[in-house]
Order: sequence, then C-alpha cells, then structure tokens
Amino acid sequence: MKVLVTGVAGFIGSKTAEALLARGDEVFGVDNLNDYYDVNLKMTRLARMQGRNNFHFVKADIADAAAIDGVFAEFRPDRVINLAAQAGVRYALENPRVYMDSNITGFINILEGCRHHGVEHLVFASSSSVYGANTQMPFSVHDNVDHPLSLYAASKKANELMAHSYAHLFRLPVTGLRFFTVYGPWGRPDMSLFLFTRNILAGKPIDVFNFGQHARDFTYIDDIVEGVVRTLDKVATPNPEWSGDDPDPATSSAPYRIYNIGNNRPVELTYFIECIENALGKKAIRNLIPMQPGDVEKTYANVEALVADIGFQPKTPIEEGIRRFVVWYKEYYGIG
Repeated sequence: MKVLVTGVAGFIGSKTAEALLARGDEVFGVDNLNDYYDVNLKMTRLARMQGRNNFHFVKADIADAAAIDGVFAEFRPDRVINLAAQAGVRYALENPRVYMDSNITGFINILEGCRHHGVEHLVFASSSSVYGANTQMPFSVHDNVDHPLSLYAASKKANELMAHSYAHLFRLPVTGLRFFTVYGPWGRPDMSLFLFTRNILAGKPIDVFNFGQHARDFTYIDDIVEGVVRTLDKVATPNPEWSGDDPDPATSSAPYRIYNIGNNRPVELTYFIECIENALGKKAIRNLIPMQPGDVEKTYANVEALVADIGFQPKTPIEEGIRRFVVWYKEYYGIG
C-alpha cells in the first residue's frame, strides 16, 4: 500500500514507518521537525529510513493547509496514519495555542485531504488522557469521556468528534487509537523514563509527582506499533447494532471505531522507578512533589474491543521493556 504517515520523525511515527517499510509498503512521511524536544534525535530517527526506495519525506506542518493538500495530491495515499500532534499534558499550561494549531487545525487538514483524495482508511492517534475525570477502572472505550482535565486531552477528544463527523458525512472510514503511556527505545526525552534514566546516571534527583502514588498503564513501543499496523489493515466499518437511543461511544452507524492500546496492567510509579534502578544498577535520588495540574492518578486500559476486533493485545512486561530502553539509551549516548 501507499501510506501517508504524519509525525514520521516522532517516537511512534518513526517506528510505525519502519514497520510499514519492512513489510513492503511505500511510505510518505511528513514532519515539521519542531524543537519541542531534541531535533537531533528526530533527525537520527529519520536517517534510519532515508535512502530506501519506498520512503519519501517532506518537511511540512500539518497546520499548513496548502502544504498538506500538496502532499495528498502528489502522493495520493491509499491509507493515512496521523501521528503528528503537539504532545504533553503540562506543556499545554504554557503554550495552549500550539495545541490548537497542530491538534485541531492540523487534524482538519488531514481529514480534508482524506475526504478529497479517496483515502480508504484513516487511523489517528488519540490518547488515554481523554478519560480525564473518569475513575471507573479499567477505562473502557464504551465509557463517556466528556470531562478532560487538560487542554491536550480536550484536543484529542475533539479529534475523535471531528473524525466521527467525517465518517458520518462523507463515509470516510476512521479509527482512533487511545495510546496508554508509550515507552521504549527511541522515546521522547520529555517522558519520565528518559528523564529518570538521564538524572539517575548523572547522580541528580528525579521529580516524583504525586509523591509516587501515580500508576500508569505503560505500553511498550513495539506493541503500540503492531496495534497501529494491524488496525490500519482492518478498515473501520459501521456497527449494524448501533442505536442513537443508547449510543455506544466506541462505534457508530458510520464507519468509525475507537480502541484502547494499553498493556492492561497498571504499574505503580514507585515500581517503575525500581525497574529503572535495577536496569541501571544505580539508585535514584527521589524528590517527592505534589500532583501537577492536568495529571490523573491512574490509567488502566480495557482492551477487550481491540482483542475482539483486531485480534491483538500488548504483552511486553515492564521489566523487559525498561531493560531494552536502558540498553538503547547507553548505546545511543555512548555510555559504558
């Protein structure tokens, strides 16, 4: 297939593109290479793919309507994976408009491109953050998610609503994937695993939010990528049993689906840190601080819909995933 991947220099985008290339798909990658975090890391990810005959790259911002329309017109993708977004819960407190540009304006440009160029299936990144104030565990795609606790979460919920409207109006098959705390080699430097590893090795304190009482459904990058690719291959279809009298948020009478991709196993932050310490062979200096605005105490993915429809469930244990990350980190930064 010809697949357009946005955010292709990002953590999930680069690994997804590599998986598509490995199976013989032609990939057109788009990324604006912004400096939200280390651009050199993004460039190194890109370098792993450049030079292949079936990989094409253009530097562009999905918020630039003319540029994105040009990408669709030139490449004419069969399917699209939208992973470009302004990420981060806390960063939205400082730069809210960046989220509107990338996550809202950018996403409407992707939807319009898919609509006008006959795309067979759009898969897009949502987030576990949409569960917001929900406390019923595990989080189910069939639950209402109308109480986001951060602007980032609100933008991802908006993506789901926008996608549904296009599925309904234009019969564009769309699938949204709610990722649960993705980690692993080639990860983002602003994420806790990266920050903790760097500071522990440097003998510096690590900031432990909510006094270590957090729990997260950490999901290994390879599991996320397999879920994305498998979902891409299964084009969203209408749910014939869907009823407006008792509407299911995860499906529709339109070709629209929502899935959680999580490890289905919450990990306490304290144990997460212990796993990093064990992999590094060095203890952390812990700076215990209160929970930050926009954070939630716990995430826990119900993946029954993913298993039933896609036949896949993430499986990498946290201990093994962290070990692999530490091996990569030391190699990438030349640490003996």
